[in-house]
Amino acid sequence: MSGAGLYVYGVVRAGHPVPAGLGGVGSPPARLRLLTAGELAAVVSPVPAELLARRRDVMAHQDVLLALGADGPVAPMRFGAVARDEEAVLRELAANEPGHLRTLERLDGRLEINVKAFPVEGSLATLLQQDPQLRRLREAARERPGYHARVRLGEAVAGGLRRRAADAANRVLRALTPLSEAVAEGPEVANCVRNTSFLLRRRDVTAFREEAARRAAALAERAEVRVSGPLPCFSFAADPGGRT
Repeated sequence: MSGAGLYVYGVVRAGHPVPAGLGGVGSPPARLRLLTAGELAAVVSPVPAELLARRRDVMAHQDVLLALGADGPVAPMRFGAVARDEEAVLRELAANEPGHLRTLERLDGRLEINVKAFPVEGSLATLLQQDPQLRRLREAARERPGYHARVRLGEAVAGGLRRRAADAANRVLRALTPLSEAVAEGPEVANCVRNTSFLLRRRDVTAFREEAARRAAALAERAEVRVSGPLPCFSFAADPGGRT
């Protein structure tokens, strides 16, 4: 992508401070500034000559949003949001001011925690003990080995592990949901049985993570539960009454 246009990090209230020394995407880190329209402002920077989903730039995007969020609410853009020019940004802010203001009010003092669950390969022995059909398939594969027998056994094992992981994940998520203000299901992730994000007040993040770790440890034989965050509120930035 060329250096034309503006990279957009998120929408804030007019006058929102930009922390001194905070840089954005690109190498060297791009200078951040505000574009203000009415009660709103967009946090922008020049677009790097090459904008790729490198870890360095993805983390820079996230770090900018988290740093901005320390001084007030931010409606975050996903990584890679680019506007053609300043006029395009200002038109969007003006056209959607009510929705953006509602979003900022809803996200004020909030952060996001993401919870993903994956099957645990090491639980095969326990799975065999609990699943008679799987034991029969394994015995059949031993008595009459062959490609198709191995495929059937492999598919049955993978399905059993995913069901066990999904059941464990559902238990964890049921326990965590009452501790949050909102829940959003995320997109499919390879080999992931649940990808769920939670909206939390800042003061509740530590207790939520501790409870998630406790629940995950209790079910570690059935599922690998990964807890990420705090994160910008990517999953909750859409305005229920209108546009993002």
